Amino acid sequence: MTASQHSTVGGSPPPGWVRGPASLAKALTGELVERIVRGTYEPGSALPPEPVLCETYSVSRTVVRESVKVLQEKGLVQVRQGSGTVVNPPTMWDLLDELVLAAAIAVDEKLVVLDDVVVTRRVLESDMANVAARLADESAVERMRALVERMDEVVEDADAFHEHDAAFHDVIMQASGNRIARAVVRSLQHQVANIDRYVGRTDRALREASNRGHRRVFERIAAQDAAGAAEAMFAHITDAWLVRRSESADPDRLRR
Repeated sequence: MTASQHSTVGGSPPPGWVRGPASLAKALTGELVERIVRGTYEPGSALPPEPVLCETYSVSRTVVRESVKVLQEKGLVQVRQGSGTVVNPPTMWDLLDELVLAAAIAVDEKLVVLDDVVVTRRVLESDMANVAARLADESAVERMRALVERMDEVVEDADAFHEHDAAFHDVIMQASGNRIARAVVRSLQHQVANIDRYVGRTDRALREASNRGHRRVFERIAAQDAAGAAEAMFAHITDAWLVRRSESADPDRLRR
């Protein structure tokens, strides 16, 4: 098979293919990430050879090698002597990577990946609420109180409400002192915040219900009830997602 014939494997470059010199490696990496996650290149299979990728995307060998190096860093492929660049199984992919996570969410019709994002966030934030109930100083508690009261006032304004919502959760995370857990949650939230299937329904009634959950979390932290704060955060995050997610949600899976 010639390079020209092989160039059709996996399809042609998308219409918006970026050709600027500084962005070629980044653009090729993004395209290959999507094709691997979509299954165009299946786990255990080899990517097209270097000359084929060069011809398909009209890039140099240097660009291809740079892209393959980044794919390796993301856990998507490994270079094997004599076998070429082989696609790794999904268990080896770095799902905290922005490109990988976005591609995984895009092809996930059953929302399993978003469920896992919520479960991960819930585990970490429930623990941080537990610790915050024991460690939060008066200033942090008053800040939480003010944010809960302010959310009641701005419930008509979705953007303002969500801004204060994020601030409320962040005050709790900061009060816990767990910088690693906070960084993971903030990274995940940043990556999914604008995904329609994650945002889901956003009407006023849901914002009111959400703030009742916030108030319960705040009250348990203010009362220095560590176990109660963790339970309230667990219920708040679970219930909010079950409502936003849709009627196809699996409550048993999310309440585990």
